Amino acid sequence: MAKDSIVVLYTSLEVLIAVACCLGNLLVIWAVWTCGGMRRQPTFRLIASLAAADFLVGAVATPLRVLADSRVQMSFYGCLTLCCVVIFLTQVSVFSQLALAFDRFLRVIIPFRYKTTVTLHRCWWVVAACWLMAATVGFTPLMGWNNHTSMSQSNRSECQFLNVMSMSFLVYFSLYTCFLLPMLIMTIVYCCIFILIQRQLRSTSTVVSHSYYHKERNLARSLVLVLVLFAVCWLPIQLMNMATFYGTKFTVPRPALYVGILLSQANSAINPVLYALKIQHIRAASKKIWRRFFRCKDEPQSSQTSGSDNSSNPRKTRDEKDTKSVETTREG
Repeated sequence: MAKDSIVVLYTSLEVLIAVACCLGNLLVIWAVWTCGGMRRQPTFRLIASLAAADFLVGAVATPLRVLADSRVQMSFYGCLTLCCVVIFLTQVSVFSQLALAFDRFLRVIIPFRYKTTVTLHRCWWVVAACWLMAATVGFTPLMGWNNHTSMSQSNRSECQFLNVMSMSFLVYFSLYTCFLLPMLIMTIVYCCIFILIQRQLRSTSTVVSHSYYHKERNLARSLVLVLVLFAVCWLPIQLMNMATFYGTKFTVPRPALYVGILLSQANSAINPVLYALKIQHIRAASKKIWRRFFRCKDEPQSSQTSGSDNSSNPRKTRDEKDTKSVETTREG
């Protein structure tokens, strides 16, 4: 009974996280694409790509993860494909954040040549490369790096993530190569960015330069916060995988595994909140969208009210028309 209640709680929280992911990231994408100023900046194109990946985590990966852990009977490769989609979308987030780090670095190191170097056309190529590399990493298990040889030879079995995924793939390739290495690179890049900005602020005396580098520092801080939260949310589940792989007699308790999975999925719901709170352009655009939404919602009611007022008082309407005609005659 206790196990059933834990599963119900876990599934309910996954549903809430999925809804939050979809709504929050959809708002970020909408804000970027409806605001011409942001849409024309490569940085916000990359943020939109990251938000798109987080949206798909809520719309696709989270439901698939719940399905993969609900012991549904399906074929081995059907279950493996579902699990590969989850890894693919996670890697899009990692590579998008890596691209954002290098974008900020170029913005600081070559401020005068940045616009001619980082064009929108090249930015699209970078976005495409992030998704392509993520697909290559995510779907590698389908090429043979999986647990098919150790599974039973029956056509259908219970679909569970760790049953179909090879732990050597999750640790050596997914954790070391595609998670920790990019995190190390991003940490070094952001350290270089802050050192360069501090040097520029000390050496420049003009107000324009100070304003430019202050804005860059604020945006870099916001992106570092996104990076730190990504690491905090994803490290627990990665460490559990490592402990399972290296500890021959160690088994991760099911509740702890659920907490690790929930944390990793929650990261995609937290990101849009950070964008709205920390990045001024996205915050302003999001407020405009909300105002427009509520205004459109109130307009039909107000129009009905005004229409009913006019129809209920025809004498007032005639008096207004007579007044307007008199004023027109006087002006003539």
